[in-house]
Parts: sequence; structure tokens; C-alpha cells
Amino acid sequence: MIIGMARVKNAPANTVVAYVRVSTEEQAESGAGLAAQRAAIEAEADRRGWTIVDWKEDKAASGKSLEGRPGLAEALELIESRQAETLVVAKLDRLSRSLIDFAALMERARSKRWNLIALDLGIDLATPAGEFLASVMASAAQWERRIIGQRTREGLAAKKAAGVRLGRPASLPVDIRTRIVSEAGEGASLAAIARSLNADCVPTAQGGKRWYPSTVKAVLASQEATQAA
Repeated sequence: MIIGMARVKNAPANTVVAYVRVSTEEQAESGAGLAAQRAAIEAEADRRGWTIVDWKEDKAASGKSLEGRPGLAEALELIESRQAETLVVAKLDRLSRSLIDFAALMERARSKRWNLIALDLGIDLATPAGEFLASVMASAAQWERRIIGQRTREGLAAKKAAGVRLGRPASLPVDIRTRIVSEAGEGASLAAIARSLNADCVPTAQGGKRWYPSTVKAVLASQEATQAA
């Protein structure tokens, strides 16, 4: 997949929003502090003639996910409202430590037509080299997703082969399950069993207050699967 880049329409030329981040354990870590990130971005802005429209930051924020970071959300809002054309970070891991999340952010930048720059790795979607590197990282992210999916399937298969019951354990009391199976065995319809349980104010397996024919059917199917195992 080739990632293309075109200048955001109506965004002032050479404008950037700078984003910096530290997690608690990184506050005093050499090269990862807020001051060091700001200095790197300011030096590059001076060199390339950028106007820094705003600074956004997140403190004590994990880099494993893009969620739960108000500073990043505000930065993206500025970019996508056309107040600047580029989001810049000093280090790629300040933006994300997840290759999958970063690839998704690059695709968002491409589709919404804004630029993304990570100074430490030379990622710049406005350049041919940046496009190439972005395409390589997107391919790597796709490979990572497939590997995670494959490992998950293999892990579940191994557990099933070992006799481990998968899914949520049943939380319906044994006497209620026995009652449902018994009434069904006596010829009661699913609707009749549901009415009977509702009349006696019996809660469902998940604590619900009302039974339905479909709920009763699910219990009977679960019981049959347990007996067949």
C-alpha cells in the first residue's frame, strides 16, 4: 500500500501543531523529557521555517494506545479543523508504541489530507522517502495483526484440545437449569417456560428480570452442549 500526501486545503502553509508526551516513569529519563522534546521540535521549526500554531502535551500517559490522551485529541482536532497542516513529534514513540495504532494514524492523515512528521525516524508523509517508510510500516502493521490473530486462534485451539471450556462460565443456578430442562422434557413450550419463570421472579443468568423464549432456548442449547462434551 502506498501512502500519499497532499497539502491540506485552507490550512496556512508551513504551520504545525507540536505534540509531546511523557509517562510517569519517563519523567526523568534522558532524552524523553518534555523539555528535550520541545527543544528538538523548536530547533527543527527554526531550520525549516515552520510556524508552531500550538503545543499539546500529555503527562503520565501510556504510549501503548492512542485512547485516553486529551492532548493528542486536541492536537488532531486542530489539524483536522485546518488550523495547521502538520502534526509533528520529536520521537515516534511519543506518538505511539503500537505499530498498528501508528499505521492507523498514518492512514487517517492520508485520508484527511494532513501531514505527519516524526523527527527521530525521518517520517514525513510529504516526502517520497516518508511515503516509502510509511508504506513499509503499514505493511508491517498488517503482518503484526495477522500474526496476533493466528496466535490467538492457535492458543484457543490448544486450550480446546486440552479440554478447557471456552467462553464465560454459566452463572445460572443448577436448580433453575434443572427446572427448565424438566419443564421442556414434559412438553412445555419455550414461551410457557418463560412465563413460568417470570411469574416466580426468577432472574436470568446475567441478572435480568425478564425471560423470553429465546433466553430459555439458549439455556437448553447450553445444557445440550454440556452433555455432549
